Amino acid sequence: VVCLYRERSSGRPVAIKHISVQQMSREEREQSLNEARVLAMLHHPNIVACHHSFLEDDHSLAIVMEYAPGGTLHDYLRRRGQAPLPEQQVLSFLGQIVLALEHVHSRQILHRDLKSQNLLLDRHRALVKVGDFGISKVLSSRSKAHSLVGTPNNISPEICVGKPYNQKSDIWALGCVLYELLTLRNPFEGSSVGDVLMKVMRGSYASPGEACPAGPRRLLGRLLQREPSLRPSARQLLAHPVLLPTVARLALSAGALSPGARPWEASWPDSGHPATARQ
Repeated sequence: VVCLYRERSSGRPVAIKHISVQQMSREEREQSLNEARVLAMLHHPNIVACHHSFLEDDHSLAIVMEYAPGGTLHDYLRRRGQAPLPEQQVLSFLGQIVLALEHVHSRQILHRDLKSQNLLLDRHRALVKVGDFGISKVLSSRSKAHSLVGTPNNISPEICVGKPYNQKSDIWALGCVLYELLTLRNPFEGSSVGDVLMKVMRGSYASPGEACPAGPRRLLGRLLQREPSLRPSARQLLAHPVLLPTVARLALSAGALSPGARPWEASWPDSGHPATARQ
């Protein structure tokens, strides 16, 4: 449950997320609180700030977060109806998400539930902030890194079959977000969860169509590779020719790069098999 409050000391609006810890042992509760503190160390203009966290009682953990007045990217896209986003807006949103992921992955943290519902917008719907970080799934269960966690439409093939996963699983989810930015729908949809998971495991999704910009379409094929090793890392994505101009502009203006991440000094790897989409 997420509620909006106004912080008494500063007067600023904050969002407080309440997580049930009733079924956790005392040790697990302390570990959960520690993980929340680690997330509070992620300071980045494209990540929802976690101000602090505390155990309210024996039943609930409270995480005090930055309030994003623009709502979720998911709701923003739904309100557009059939009107596609301009290419520059797609690249701006995507570039900001990649910058956030590079920051997170460089600290050996996985998001594990990247989706448009967890991407928040500022008042002007120009700044994207990655939120949630799978906190509720990590802190409310005993799931391991090789367990089935995340949203069925956005989880990677390796998660579907129970294989261990790493940052490349987040990259797959990023591909699902890019597809949604281009088409206003999810690449993997079905009449049941089982149907969706079968499509994910096959990597079967409808082509976004020739009307979509060519650059983002090429990039989409690299993100939705069934084999994790063929997907680029977030840091490699910063150097992709389609994203590089946008990323460099965003990073230089907002200080959004992690130490050592200088995409203009990197090169984009051309190796890897092109992904195919169902026409």
